[in-house]
Amino acid sequence: MTPTPPGDEFTVALFYCQNTPGSEEHERRSLEKRFGGSLRLYPLPCGGRLEPRHLLRALEEFADAAFVITCPAGACRYFEGNLRAKKRVQWVQEIIRSIGLEGERVGFVMNSKENPKPLAVLAEGIMADVARLGHSPVLQPQSPWVDSTEKGAIPRDYR
Repeated sequence: MTPTPPGDEFTVALFYCQNTPGSEEHERRSLEKRFGGSLRLYPLPCGGRLEPRHLLRALEEFADAAFVITCPAGACRYFEGNLRAKKRVQWVQEIIRSIGLEGERVGFVMNSKENPKPLAVLAEGIMADVARLGHSPVLQPQSPWVDSTEKGAIPRDYR
C-alpha cells in the first residue's frame, strides 16, 4: 500500500442511497465539481439495489476504490435494503482479498440515525481513506490484470 502522492489523482466510485441527507441533485453536482473526475457518484433508490457486479466492474474499469453509503439501520424505507448492501459489500471484499487486493478498496458506510451526516462529509472522509490506499494495482499498466491493448480506453459509465 503506497500512499497517493499529492496531485496524483485517484478515482472513487461512490454508490449511495438517495435517502442520505445532502444527496439532492444540486449538492451532488457541487461535489462532482469540487472533486472533478476523482469522485464518481451513483445515486440508488435504495442501497439494497446494489449488485456485487457494480462494485467489481467499477474496480475493474476505472476506480481505485468503490464505496456504498446507505441510510441508518432501521431507517430503510425498503425495510432491510441497507443490510443487504452491507452483506454484498462484505462478499465483494472477500472476493477481492482472494485475488490479492486489499479488502479496503471496497467499503460500506451506514449513516447514523441519531446524528446523520450529509453526503459531502461522508464523501470527504472516504476520499481521505482512499488516498492512504494509493492507486489500485488493477489499473496500473504493468498490472497482469490490464490488457495493454486497452490503454487509453474510456471506461463505461453506470449512469
